[in-house]
Amino acid sequence: MATADLIITNARIYTVDAASPWAEALAVRDGRLLAVGSETDVAAFRGPGTIEHVLDGAFVMPGLIDVHNHHAVAGKADLFELGFSANAGYQEILQAVEKHAAKLPEDAWVTGGSWGSTLMEELSTEQARHGLDQAAGGRPVMLSDDSHHNRWVSTRALELAGITAESDPGEGGIVVLDGVTGRPTGVLLEAAGIPVEQAKAASAALTAEQHRLASHRGIEILSSYGITAIQDAAVSVDILGALKSLDTAGELNAWVVSSMLVNDQIFGFQPTGDALLAQANNFRSIHHRPDFVKIFLDGVPPARTGAFLEPYLPDDAHGAHFCGETTMPADQLLDWLRRTAEQGLSAKIHCTGDASARMVLDAVEVIRQEGFTAARYQIAHGQFVHEDDVPRFAALSVSADISPFLWVPGVIPQAIATALPAGIASKLQPNRDLLDSGALVAGGSDWPVSESPNAWEGIQGLVTRMDPTGQFPGQLWPEQAITLEEAIAVFTINAAEAMGLGEITGSLSSGKSADFVVLDRNPFDIDISSVASLRAEQTWFAGRKVFERATAMDRATASDRATAMPAD
Repeated sequence: MATADLIITNARIYTVDAASPWAEALAVRDGRLLAVGSETDVAAFRGPGTIEHVLDGAFVMPGLIDVHNHHAVAGKADLFELGFSANAGYQEILQAVEKHAAKLPEDAWVTGGSWGSTLMEELSTEQARHGLDQAAGGRPVMLSDDSHHNRWVSTRALELAGITAESDPGEGGIVVLDGVTGRPTGVLLEAAGIPVEQAKAASAALTAEQHRLASHRGIEILSSYGITAIQDAAVSVDILGALKSLDTAGELNAWVVSSMLVNDQIFGFQPTGDALLAQANNFRSIHHRPDFVKIFLDGVPPARTGAFLEPYLPDDAHGAHFCGETTMPADQLLDWLRRTAEQGLSAKIHCTGDASARMVLDAVEVIRQEGFTAARYQIAHGQFVHEDDVPRFAALSVSADISPFLWVPGVIPQAIATALPAGIASKLQPNRDLLDSGALVAGGSDWPVSESPNAWEGIQGLVTRMDPTGQFPGQLWPEQAITLEEAIAVFTINAAEAMGLGEITGSLSSGKSADFVVLDRNPFDIDISSVASLRAEQTWFAGRKVFERATAMDRATASDRATAMPAD
């Protein structure tokens, strides 16, 4: 019998394995689980070289899994950019820009975010842009909104990108003009912001080492939240290279499934489409799997770029019968799904409106009839789904990739309510109906669109349909609440299955990767209103401890060491 490298004992282990949901010990060898069960079961694997950790009854569960985030974008923002809350007002943003810009060279770019969608109207004036110019000292500025689909930029950024009132905004893009002067306000919707991204990249592109640092930092932050597997929802060649480099060096501390852009509405990455897909396997490694493509099929409701079956609220720009548009016709979407399935690739499709979600389901129905059963399909966000389409998710093996802050009151739902009729805007995320219909519902943070990747905020919100931060009152469609057990599955085994990693991770059972987290409390023993405050004390990936929270004594010792060090 093989002996274990590591044994965890005296733990309260929630396995998320329906056949045997609870255990008290586990054994690990070569990064895999040898046994999960009783102390007696695991003792059989103890050998002279086995390291044992006695946890004194601590709660252990599978590592959390995030099916939709942008780890490298978040890492880059943390290391190199300005950050402020989506709740910040106009003046607060200007103050943050001024403070940040004062530390930069005169011609340096100020980049960051995220401003709230509810500020769209206030920022959409030439006067607001001039305020941004002044705060930045004339520097080029590019700030993303809370969806990361839209930007607010300074005059210098417009100049460098060559954007004027007459510019082609790109497919689905809008250069928002001042209602009085007719000049650009600096608010750029969807593809209209890509020239600014390209102008910034031309003058301030990250090096390969900086991309590597950004990916490393993003995953380091994820580890601190107990997350051991992710799907990056939109990668570039640079991000793919960074992930391969980290894994080759033994420094990739999570399973990563990458989604390669078929079309690019917001990032300005090059190449995309076939040119990118042709390179995918060059970046495949033990823990990195470039197995998905990413298709943007629409935009976001607050900017009226989501595609709906029923019209938006009337406004001067769109009239009374505007439903939004998809980024491509149905036959083009079907062609992409067919061609990528032939290459063995699955697809994550961004859909925020019910019309775009229906278009995906219609296309997948054809794909399944043509015999492509292995390809996995995810409708990303899927916050609006027509009731007639809910049963089709399970019937067609399409998973719902759902994102926090869209099923609870918050800035984004508030902004959506200004664009859509109340009867539609209030029907966000039919998660109860999807689960009851047999659909695979998988949890993703969409970080850094969400301010943190804390899965427990999402889990609490799934159960309560209330804002876990307490900033926004009320409940959003409370009938769609799910149970704590279901919500934990959404962020563990369900997400693993949706990503194609269900045989490897997502639950704790013999043969799977030893990916687990030790929590500070048992979520089943505390009030649901406290679940969002749960913290990872330790995170283990493939049998290696990749995060341990410093104790108060550790922090004090570190502070004492720093104080005792001689000055330079």
